[in-house]
Parts: sequence; structure tokens; C-alpha cells
Amino acid sequence: MLVGLLVLDLHIPESNSLKAKRLVIKSLKDRIKNKFNTSVAEVDAQNLWQRSVIGISMVANETRIIQQVFEKIRCLVLDTHSVELIDAKVEIL
Repeated sequence: MLVGLLVLDLHIPESNSLKAKRLVIKSLKDRIKNKFNTSVAEVDAQNLWQRSVIGISMVANETRIIQQVFEKIRCLVLDTHSVELIDAKVEIL
């Protein structure tokens, strides 16, 4: 059993309040959860208007499966016009 962790550092350029940021982040988290069946949470920068750090985890039998899902998630985030991906880190335990 392998556990994969993906940490996404995001910039939300059009956010001018925490309420606007939370709306964007909640929508993104829900899309990731529903499409890829992973665990998703905002893990840092909760009080910053235009920054967010999202942690995503999943369990699988093979590293290849985890990497494929995380690449699809990264592509989904890159295609989301309301956020900019600053950094993505993958760790497999």
C-alpha cells in the first residue's frame, strides 16, 4: 500500500477578500474530490486573500497510478482560470 501526497501552492489573483477566496477554493476542492475520489484540504495560508496551499492525498497499490492521478489533478488546476499554480510537490510514502 502506498500513500501519495500532492501539495499545490496557488495564487488567486482576482480575490479581494477571504470570502471570495473561499468560494474559489471550495469549488476547486469539490471538483477534485468528486472527479478523482481523493482527500482534499486547505492546509496553509488560510488567512491570506490571494494565496492558498491545498493538500491532496490518495492511497493506491502502485506509484504509477498515484502519479497519473496527480498529473490529471495538476492539469485540472492549470485549466482553472480563477487560480494560478505556483508550485506542486509530490511525495509518495
